[in-house]
Amino acid sequence: MNQPPDEPRLRLRIVFGPGEMMGPGKAELLERIRATGSIAAAGREMGMSYKRAWMLVETLNAMFREPLVTSTRGGTGGGGASLTDTGESVLRLYRAVAAKAATAGTTELSALQAMLSDIPDGK
Repeated sequence: MNQPPDEPRLRLRIVFGPGEMMGPGKAELLERIRATGSIAAAGREMGMSYKRAWMLVETLNAMFREPLVTSTRGGTGGGGASLTDTGESVLRLYRAVAAKAATAGTTELSALQAMLSDIPDGK
């Protein structure tokens, strides 16, 4: 039985320069850090290693004039991480750009979807 294809969606990556980009993965990591208060927990939720999550945070912090994430070491009181005001702004602006791009491209995305071939048996 043929099922209708998923609605098209846009995954926007903004490339600022060599090695400097902001995309849906980094935005999701920031959102999860905000929600969990932890880089490690955010990474785990996304299925990535602690090292990978930390590397992405370091990359983000180095990309912008001010850090996006601050952290404190663990220990008896426990560590933690949070978004800075700059981190909140970067995340908000990235999500706004992505939403505007998706809205602006609705007609074209629908036209592209209409041109897709049917996939027999959903394979």
